[in-house]
Amino acid sequence: MARVRLEPSDEYMHPLEAAANFNESMYFNVFDRQNNVGGWFRLANRPNEGRGEMTCCLYLPDGRIGFMFRRPERRDNDAFDGGGMRFEVVEPFRTLKVTFEGKVCLLTNPQDMADPSTAFRNNPSVPSSVRLTFTGISPMFGGEPVNDDGSPIEQKADEGFARGHYEQHMRGTGEIRVGDETFTIDGLGLRDHSWGPRFWQSIYWYRWLPMVFDESFAMMVSIVCRRPGEMHAGGMVLRDGEYVMIREATVTADYDDNQNQTTMRITARTDEREYTVDGRVISLIPLRNRRQTPDGESLVTRITEGMTEFTCDGRTGYGLSEFLDQIVDGRAVGMEA
Repeated sequence: MARVRLEPSDEYMHPLEAAANFNESMYFNVFDRQNNVGGWFRLANRPNEGRGEMTCCLYLPDGRIGFMFRRPERRDNDAFDGGGMRFEVVEPFRTLKVTFEGKVCLLTNPQDMADPSTAFRNNPSVPSSVRLTFTGISPMFGGEPVNDDGSPIEQKADEGFARGHYEQHMRGTGEIRVGDETFTIDGLGLRDHSWGPRFWQSIYWYRWLPMVFDESFAMMVSIVCRRPGEMHAGGMVLRDGEYVMIREATVTADYDDNQNQTTMRITARTDEREYTVDGRVISLIPLRNRRQTPDGESLVTRITEGMTEFTCDGRTGYGLSEFLDQIVDGRAVGMEA
C-alpha cells in the first residue's frame, strides 16, 4: 500500500540522490489583472550534472516578453539560489519570497525564442529586478507517494519526471522592473515544488493549466500522456478555501501556424459537477529542451508558455497554459490528440 506524505520540512531542500538526473525545482507564477502584467520564475538544481537551471519570464502589458535562462554551476542541493534568482521560505505552506536581479532579453516578437541563439542576438538585453512575496490562499495539494512505512517508492531514473510534487494557489505582491519601467504587482497565481529524477523527455505530451479567478475560486487542470494512448487527467478546484479533486478533464485547443495554442475549451469534472472553461492566450513564448541519448539520438521537447485569460461560470481569471510536446518529424505530438 502507498500513501502521500507532505510535511513542512518538504518546503526545504531534500537529500541529494544518486541518480545522475536528480532534479529539485521550485516554480512561481503571478498575474496582475489590473495592470495586465504577469510572470513566472523557476529554479532547479541538478547537482549530479554540475549545474542548475534558472528561468525568468515576464509578460508586459503591450505584448512584449522579457526572458532569461541560465545554467549556473551547481554541485550541491543546499538552496534555491542561482543565476541572479533566489527563493526563500519565510513560513512553510504560507509565505515565500522570490527575488531576481539580472538582465532579460526583451522580445517584441516572443516567437523569436523558437530559435534562442537568434533571439538573444537580435533583441536587446535590459536590466531587470523582481521583488515578490507569495502568500498562500489555498491548502496544499500533492506530496510524495511513499510506502506505508514511509520508505521511498523505487522509481526508474530514466522514466522520472517528479517523484515528489505539490502545488498551492497564491497571492503575489511586490515589484517588477524591466529596463526603465517599474510595475507594482498585486496578483494571483500558483507555485509548485518537485524533487526526484527528471528527464523532460519522460512525458510524450502534457497540458498544464493553472488559473485563478479570485481568492475563493481557482483551478489547476492537468492532462498527462506518458506514452501514446496512455493519458491521465486530474487536478483540483479551489472553492471557498477547500480543494475538490478533478476526476476527469479534457482540453481542446486551436493553434496558429507556429503550432502555438491560441484558444481552448477545457472541461473538468469533480464528484459534484462539471466545469466548462474557455481560454484565450494573451501572450506566448515558445521554449525548448534538447537531450541526446547514449546512442546518439537527438530528442527535442517544446514547451509553449502562454499567459492566458480564462472564463468560467461568468467569472474572468488569469493564469498559464503550458503545453509540453515532444517534437516528431517537425510536429508537436499533442496537437493530434
